[in-house]
Parts: sequence; C-alpha cells; structure tokens
Amino acid sequence: MKLARDTWLIFQRQTLLLLRNPVWIFVGVFQPIMYLLLFAPLLKPALAPMGATTDAQVYRVFVPGLLVLIAIFGGLFQGFGLIAELRAGVIERSRVTPVSRLALLLGRSLRDVVSLLAQAVIITLLALPFGLSVHIGDLLLAYLMLGLIALMTSAVSYGVALLVKSEDALAPLMNTVAQPVLLLSGILLPLAFAPAWLQRVADWNPFAWAVDGTRALFAGDIGNDAVWQGLLITVVLASLAVMWAARAFARSVR
Repeated sequence: MKLARDTWLIFQRQTLLLLRNPVWIFVGVFQPIMYLLLFAPLLKPALAPMGATTDAQVYRVFVPGLLVLIAIFGGLFQGFGLIAELRAGVIERSRVTPVSRLALLLGRSLRDVVSLLAQAVIITLLALPFGLSVHIGDLLLAYLMLGLIALMTSAVSYGVALLVKSEDALAPLMNTVAQPVLLLSGILLPLAFAPAWLQRVADWNPFAWAVDGTRALFAGDIGNDAVWQGLLITVVLASLAVMWAARAFARSVR
C-alpha cells in the first residue's frame, strides 16, 4: 500500500509539472502528425507490392509503426528532465523523505506512459478520416504493448541519466542506441523489403517483434504469433528495465 501511495504522489506531481508546461505536449504531438500527414501518403506506391493498395491498408501498416516510434523515442529521452532535477537538488532532497525509492521511478515512468498513450489516442483519431479502422479490443491490446515499451525505455533512460549525470553524455548515448533500433525495427517500412541478412539481424531486435505484433493487432489478427511474442518480450524487458533503474534510484537517493 505504501508503494502504491508513494507512486501515486510522485505521478501526480510529475503530471502537474508536465501540464504546467504544455509546450511539451504540443511538441510531442506535432512531429507524429507531420509524419502522418506528409509521409504516410508517400507509402502507397511503396507498399503496393505487399498488397496495400488502399489508404486504409497503408495506414494500418504505417500508424502502428509510428506509435511504436513515439513510445521508443519518447521514453529514451525522458532522462534529460531527471538530470535537470539532479542539478536542482530535487533528487538530493528526496533522501530525507520516507518516499519509496521504487516509487520515485515508477511515478515518473507512469507519467511517461500516460503521456505516450494520450499521444497515441490523438494520432489514432487523426488517422481515422484517412481510412484507418481497428477493433477497439485489438486497439486496447496494442496500447498495452505501447505502454510497456514506454515503461521500459523511460526506465532505461532514467537509469542511464543517474549514471552519467550529464546531458552532454546522455544525448549521444541515447542517439547511438536509438538509431539502430529504429532502422532494425521496420518502423517506417516493413522489414519484408529488407534483404535476408538484414531480416536475420532484425530478429534479435525486440522492438521489431513489438512492431510486428502491433501491426497484426491493427490488422485485426489477434491470433498472430507476433502479438503474443511481442507482449511477452515487452513484459520481460520492461520488468528488467524497471528493476535495474530502481536499483540506480536506490543508490542515488541513499
């Protein structure tokens, strides 16, 4: 009960700070909307060999990848805010409070998950006039997978931020991780276009499984093996990321 109460208190505070600075909400939604409006229409000829000949089919391929992209990048760069709190002494002052060290992480990461899901809902709604259609049950399961990805990436970002304690070190490190993850996930274009050797490399990328699972859900194929494999992988990795980052919080707030 104490952990849940402490997590809720941290979540409330972090959410309030986010709402007090709405420019970040606008920035977080603006770029995905630009991809949706300006990039997705270009995919129709590219995806035609895969049988995606209508706008609805194209957006069922592109929108899930875009949502996973938001979950990955939105989470990986949350550590910058934590470094600012470290510099301001917020984390240092937490040492004298009885707040659970795990709650310090979970409250922040859950704020990031809620923020990501709000963006995902907006993007999904904006894609509906373009022909996107998805069953609500499949959509909720896809959102669950997106939430797990955001939880995992934000926890990793916070843990790394506590280790490096510098934006100058965190920025190139996160970019170095994010670039191969993006290229090997089939986010913007399905990996079916890739040569065989690249597909084999991508098989070792857990986010590629998540992208395939999310696309299967948007296509209404809930029984697809990629759905349950993606969910299992994201659950395991999110749990490991939270445990590792929680240890980093415990060491920094002793």
